[in-house]
Amino acid sequence: MSAPGPLPGRDHTLLFDAVILSGGRSSRLGGVPKASLQIGDRNLLALTCEAASAARRLLVVGQSTPGMPGGVELLREDPPFGGPAAAVAAAVGHLRSSHAPWLLVLACDMPRIGETLPALLTGAREAGASVLARDGGRDQPLAALYRWSDLASAVDSGALTNLSMRHLLARVQWSAVEVPAGSTHDVDTWSDAQELGIEEPYADQ
Repeated sequence: MSAPGPLPGRDHTLLFDAVILSGGRSSRLGGVPKASLQIGDRNLLALTCEAASAARRLLVVGQSTPGMPGGVELLREDPPFGGPAAAVAAAVGHLRSSHAPWLLVLACDMPRIGETLPALLTGAREAGASVLARDGGRDQPLAALYRWSDLASAVDSGALTNLSMRHLLARVQWSAVEVPAGSTHDVDTWSDAQELGIEEPYADQ
């Protein structure tokens, strides 16, 4: 099978599916789901879905959240709260029968994640391999565009429950691409949320 790459007649655009991870416990936020945190009139999940809107298929692994656009495929990792690698495995399993050559993996708690997409798409196209966002010297495996064949092989190579994405990455060939400073800053604490201009969740949550 040849390596995925630019598609003829499509302006060198990569064909990709996307999965957004939103199923964490948010323990440092008192259990408030990160996906429901608001910036202006939209929550973080809606913003992340917008960033991934060019995907052929868009999956969310986690709980249903108000503001999630139509057409999103919602699923859950097994077991629930099994960690990011288990969530990626759930997406890979769901897509096996019909998948694009590339899989965009995004966490739902990075308000500026859309700024990383041009660099990720260009980097993957030029390298022909999986690429991670590098922001201020830090590589972010949950802001990355993976070659499907490599990621599926990594998922199939061993147990994933409670496995970190960095351990999963040890099974994948990848490179890093520089993205705009601060574009992968995420929300782990209420202090982070305040710095990123995040407001209260929806009132009914």
